[in-house]
Amino acid sequence: MLRSQHRSAGIVVGVDAGGTWVRVRALADARPVASVAHPARAVPELATFLHNLWRRRGWTRARVDALVVASRGVWLPRERRALRRRLSGLARRVNVIADVEAAWHATLGAERGVLVVAGTGSIALGRDARGRWARAGGLGPLLGDEGSAFWIGREWLRATADERARRRFATAPQPVSTVAALAPRVVARARRGHRVAGRIVSAAQAHLAAQASAVARALRLPPPVVVGGAGSVMGDRWFAAGVRSALARAGVRAHWRESGGAPVDAAARLAAALAAGGR
Repeated sequence: MLRSQHRSAGIVVGVDAGGTWVRVRALADARPVASVAHPARAVPELATFLHNLWRRRGWTRARVDALVVASRGVWLPRERRALRRRLSGLARRVNVIADVEAAWHATLGAERGVLVVAGTGSIALGRDARGRWARAGGLGPLLGDEGSAFWIGREWLRATADERARRRFATAPQPVSTVAALAPRVVARARRGHRVAGRIVSAAQAHLAAQASAVARALRLPPPVVVGGAGSVMGDRWFAAGVRSALARAGVRAHWRESGGAPVDAAARLAAALAAGGR
């Protein structure tokens, strides 16, 4: 009886460690007990940040039933194993997934389909009925991220800014996030009919639709393909509607799925399921 009472009082923690923010959500008996958000630039090393957070909160491995960390830069199994080893002292059970997978679970859950992510960066992630994954994009600002906030901001600077302004952005302490912060204003201008902004935004929507189409073809997903959006750019309904139109022009018959919440909440739900599975 005492053991049952202790287990029900255990904490489960979800972490969403993306390129812009690191968010932490802790639940006890399915109720939020802690919520933390830090700019990613203020978290130079994730494992150290989480160990320090545990100490400040007074959490111990015995008290935390499960931890699920959804992190950027851990797509490969060996990358996940390495981070999981560094976090093993924080909870009874620890799992590490890619940050885009948390966004997937928040929007599509167990369904087959395609998730189009456009925040600071961009990627399209798909899964078929057999659980196979495919992706397009996600190569970062140097080699990819077409259609992302960074890409939109960079194209706007290239089209409209003089050399002095471009140099100011290029030499900013956090150039990627500084350029990406321009995207909402570019999208707003496009919505109002600004010609240059409209051209850039239309190109961004076409890039994202092309990534989603490539993933759907790679997995041979039957129509209508369930498609969802995630990230700050795709969170703009007008922008997302343009991606849907671009998908239709690319020949993809899609059924759009609205987001089911934030990725950090999905990570916390996965942590609760991980804890329940081990009881």
